[in-house]
Amino acid sequence: MKLHTLLLAAAFALGLISTACSDLSTDKGRPPMFWTWLDYRHGMNFDSVCTVVRETGIEAILLNAPTPDDYRTAIGIAHKHNIRIFAWLWTMNLEHDRDSILANHPEWLSVNRRGESLADTKAYVDYYKFMCPALPEVRDYIRRRITEYCKVEGLEGIAIDYHRFVDVILPTTLWPRYGVVQDREHAEWDYGYHPRLIEAFQKIHGYDPRLLDDPSADAKWLQFRCDQITEVANEIADIVHAHGKLMAASPFPTPAMSRQMVRQDWGRWNLDLVFPMVYHTFYTGDVSFIADCTIDNTEQKNPLTTLYCGLMVTQGDEMFRSMDAALNNGARGIAIFTVNSLRSPEMRARFRQYTDSVRLLRARTGASDGLSAAASSVSASSEPDPFRKPELMLAVRERIAAKAGMNDEASAAQFRLGEFIFEAEQGAAKSYLVEEMSSGKSFRVSFYYYGGILSGWNVEAV
Repeated sequence: MKLHTLLLAAAFALGLISTACSDLSTDKGRPPMFWTWLDYRHGMNFDSVCTVVRETGIEAILLNAPTPDDYRTAIGIAHKHNIRIFAWLWTMNLEHDRDSILANHPEWLSVNRRGESLADTKAYVDYYKFMCPALPEVRDYIRRRITEYCKVEGLEGIAIDYHRFVDVILPTTLWPRYGVVQDREHAEWDYGYHPRLIEAFQKIHGYDPRLLDDPSADAKWLQFRCDQITEVANEIADIVHAHGKLMAASPFPTPAMSRQMVRQDWGRWNLDLVFPMVYHTFYTGDVSFIADCTIDNTEQKNPLTTLYCGLMVTQGDEMFRSMDAALNNGARGIAIFTVNSLRSPEMRARFRQYTDSVRLLRARTGASDGLSAAASSVSASSEPDPFRKPELMLAVRERIAAKAGMNDEASAAQFRLGEFIFEAEQGAAKSYLVEEMSSGKSFRVSFYYYGGILSGWNVEAV
C-alpha cells in the first residue's frame, strides 16, 4: 500500500486527523517535520502568509530576509501562529549586499579556468556572483554577517544556501535553457581558479592545476576546492552553535553529486539539520530520483545530522508520491519550495491531510526519524538501471517520439522502438543507440550518473 494511502487510512480509522494535530503541536525537543522556504520583504502582509502556512500544516519556515531587523519583525508575527523561523542565508553567492561588494571588493569574486572573474563576466545568470572561499577577508566578511543574524532573539537557527562554487555541471533539464551540453567539465563553467586559491594549493601540493592536461581529472584539486567550502561551513557552524542555535544547510541532492557538480562536500559539514534540494524535475523528472538520493543521503550525511528532503512543489498526486519517496527511505521530514506553489484550496487541504497523518503515525509508532518499519519500505540501495524505471523510460519514449515528429495521434499509433544497444561509457555518461522502426530514424539516449546516482538523461538524433 502506498504510504500516503496508509497514513490517511490509519488517521481516519482513529478519527483523529482533525483533533490530534489541529494545533500543530510540536515536540520542542526535536525539530519540526514540515517546512517551507520563503522570502520576507519589508511591508509585505506576513501575517496573511503565516495563516496560509499554518493552514497547510507546515510548522517552520526557512526565511530569507534582507536584514536582522527584518527577521525580528517576521519572527514576532510567525510566533503568533506557532511557526518556527530559521534564517535562510546565501553565503558564497552574494545577495542583498551584492552591489556594494562588487563596487568595493571586486577582487573577492571567483575566477574560472579561463582566468575570467565573476566581477566582470557572467555565469549562466546575472545574480551568480560567487566569492572565493580561500580569501581570509571573504571568510571574515561571512563570519561577521552570520554573527549579526545569530544575535536575533527568537531565531532558532541558520540555514546556509549557495554555499558552493558555480555549477560546473547543470542538471540536464536546464541545458536547453542556457544552450549548453555539459557532458564533461568545460573551462568557462569550472570555477575555483582565483590566483590566491591557486597559490594556497601550490604551497601544499607543489604544482599548478592550470598546467595539467585535464584539471577536471585531478582528485587533489577537486578535494582542495571542496575542503575550502567545508572549512567555511564549519566556521559558520562554530558561530551558530556558540550562540545556542541550530546549524542547517540547503545543498545539492547528495554529497557525492554535490562534490562533482558544485564542489560541495556537505557530508563533512557540522550540520544539525540538512535540507538537500532533491528537485527531481531538474534531474530525471522521475520520482524515483527522490528515493535514490534519500537512500544515499542516509549513508553519506554526517551521522550527527538529521536528514530532511527538499522538494519542488508539483501538482496533484505527484506531490504526495514525492513525499512518500522521501519519507519511505529515511527522511525525517520535508521542506517544500514553496508553500506559495500549493495554489488551489484543494491542494492545500490535501497537503494538510498528509502532514497531519504523518504526525499522527509518528506519534502512534514512536518513530523519530524516517517511519516505523511497519509503514516503511526502505530500499537497500539506489536503483541505477534506467530500464527498471518505467516513469523515466516513458518520458524517454515521448522525447524520442517528439524528435521523430511522431507525437500526433495518427503517427503515435505507428511509433515503435527497437532494442536499446549499449554504445559507450564516457565520464558520467552511458549512451545507447535505438531506432524508431517505422520511420527508420536513429537516436542516441544518454544517461548521466553524477555521484553514482542516475541524475539526468538526454536524447539526440544520429
